[in-house]
Amino acid sequence: MSRKLIVLFAVLIVSVLVISACASAAPAPAEQKASEPAQSTTQSTLDVVKARGKLICGSNQAVPGFGFLQTDGSFAGFDIDFCKALSAAIFGDPSKVEYRPLSAKQRFTALQAGEIDVLIRNTTWTLTRDTELGANFAPTTFYDGQGITVRRDSGVNTLEDLAGASICVASGTTTELNLADQMASRGIAYTPVVFETADETTSAYLDGRCDAYTTDKSGLVARMSLFPNPQDHKILEETLSKEPLGPVVRQGDDQWFDVVKWTVFATFTGEEMGITSQNVDDAKANAKDPNVRKLLGLEGDMGQKLGLSNDWAYNIIKMVGNYAEIYNRNLGPDTVFNLARGLNASWVDGGLLYAPPIR
Repeated sequence: MSRKLIVLFAVLIVSVLVISACASAAPAPAEQKASEPAQSTTQSTLDVVKARGKLICGSNQAVPGFGFLQTDGSFAGFDIDFCKALSAAIFGDPSKVEYRPLSAKQRFTALQAGEIDVLIRNTTWTLTRDTELGANFAPTTFYDGQGITVRRDSGVNTLEDLAGASICVASGTTTELNLADQMASRGIAYTPVVFETADETTSAYLDGRCDAYTTDKSGLVARMSLFPNPQDHKILEETLSKEPLGPVVRQGDDQWFDVVKWTVFATFTGEEMGITSQNVDDAKANAKDPNVRKLLGLEGDMGQKLGLSNDWAYNIIKMVGNYAEIYNRNLGPDTVFNLARGLNASWVDGGLLYAPPIR
């Protein structure tokens, strides 16, 4: 190798070493980016709802008494009133709600995707839904159980009488799973006939495509009110399951979870205290009991702790009513359903509805 080539080769080696040293001394762009604090782009659901100016409530449109689309285009029912109560708590106006009707199969996907703010649609609280679907369940608003409807002239009186029968059931529900578990545990062979919506399920039953129809007992009562001849059908006495129904929110937003929880609790507490939409103004004007004063926003800044105005609970009771008013308006003795309160009575009357203290 010539002297000139040796010198040139040495220069190249030195240059490479210098460049490598400079490169190792300066942090790589990727390392700089990783060490910078992430910028949060998330907003609380409460802030989103306030900025939007309305609540988007996932609901039902086909279960009279709970969630039903009326002929005038408005929604009505027990669950619908809890959407209104939440709107009253946030805006002081129960009408600022957009109702998003969802099938059983669609409901959790819509919640997870952020298409709705809250799901209030006869939805059962279960362990897997709590853990696998990213859902948080607010207090139970209706304690129910699964039942089965059959024709009165069918000769069916027990679950065992349905051996070999076909049973209509909605897909994506605890109802479908409960039915399978009960039949398997008793060794009863049957054929499930599965549909996506309540309308499809009951239509198939009425058309004679199945021998029985199953869902929550409250749902059976509600749907039977739409049958051409309700007296030709009956609900079996047997209850197949526990079905605690209530509002659902996404996990990861504790403030919004608190707002939804305490909206429900406010309706329970109003009933406990005997405060109704009719007497709430008198109760507020003459309140001396510290518990009443806290509930109605006169002391304690309870609303501010939730991110709401201090009259949040007053607005719920004044504009929508306490739990008893909501129940009786939609399901009580003056309705076609005439459902006894049963487990859905206040704890002071021997039921399961019990609210923690507002303090």
